[in-house]
Amino acid sequence: MLKLIDKLKQNRILTKDEFITLLDQHTEKDAEYLFSIARAIREEVYGKDVYLRGLIEFTNYCKNDCYYCGIRRSNKNADRYRLTPEQILECCDTGYGLGFRTFVLQGGEDPYYTDDMICHIVRSIKEKHPDCAITLSIGEKEYKSYKAFRDAGADRYLLRHETADEEHYKKLHPSSLSLENRKRCLRDLKSLGYQVGTGFMVGSPYQTTAALVEDLLFIHELQPEMVGIGPFIPHKDTPFGDEKAGTLERTVFLIGILRLMLPNALLPSTTALGSIHPKGREKGILAGANVVMPNLSPVNVRSKYLLYDNKICTGDEAAECRMCIERRINSIGYVVAQTRGDYKSVL
Repeated sequence: MLKLIDKLKQNRILTKDEFITLLDQHTEKDAEYLFSIARAIREEVYGKDVYLRGLIEFTNYCKNDCYYCGIRRSNKNADRYRLTPEQILECCDTGYGLGFRTFVLQGGEDPYYTDDMICHIVRSIKEKHPDCAITLSIGEKEYKSYKAFRDAGADRYLLRHETADEEHYKKLHPSSLSLENRKRCLRDLKSLGYQVGTGFMVGSPYQTTAALVEDLLFIHELQPEMVGIGPFIPHKDTPFGDEKAGTLERTVFLIGILRLMLPNALLPSTTALGSIHPKGREKGILAGANVVMPNLSPVNVRSKYLLYDNKICTGDEAAECRMCIERRINSIGYVVAQTRGDYKSVL
């Protein structure tokens, strides 16, 4: 296994069979070796800095019906809400005062927010906080919409592909959605000059090791600036409510692999990791991640934005969330950087 890890570090890619062997046959000792190399690589590019992204979950309405998602259209138990542009700006003002220099506007695919509304929100944030980056995470759109958001000032876009295996994709999504269109969106975003983020769930229903390898090969082809992965966690009000969750161990091992594949990438240690293990986010950082996304949403809506069950940080005030995560990061020898935390294209 050590030879495969060294080969991955050197070439930034392995064959399908080599990836399968590495994923299925590695030992705990192999994992520690991978993590030590991953940490060295991220520190060579980004030092000990960990970047904060202020997450604003501004709508939990969604027109889609993905089988794994708690805010899917068919979930009649979801307590729906929408934030006004003024409320979103208030969240940004609070976050700015706490040192955030990136804001992530995330929501379901909600047609209520027209392109003009999104552009207005982006411009308003940029006018008030011109030194901040804005990331959008609002799903699949047409090229002209992505261009309008970019022209309005959006810097980054997160759109997880969830699985790059065609058959697996069909088992997780209704027929109204396609992997082909998801990939089209990601390529459009790249062509428009966004810092682009994609990613996938680890341990989702019907996922095989071969499907995970398809994810890695697609990411190598796309060369995104950001990759967000997290364990699948079931939501009780979905068709997958009784399925098993993904594991911390496999998720952090994949973070290490991604760091070797993409030395310059911005890799979040996700809330889902923290939700399945008390030290999940710390373990993600120690595996090579360098981004965390504390919640800036108003406390009264946090428990309503539940993509999965047992999500952490649904009751904390923004300041509590911010200080808690900084203490956690400091405890493992890293520091919070009060910057936009842009992708570094050197090395």
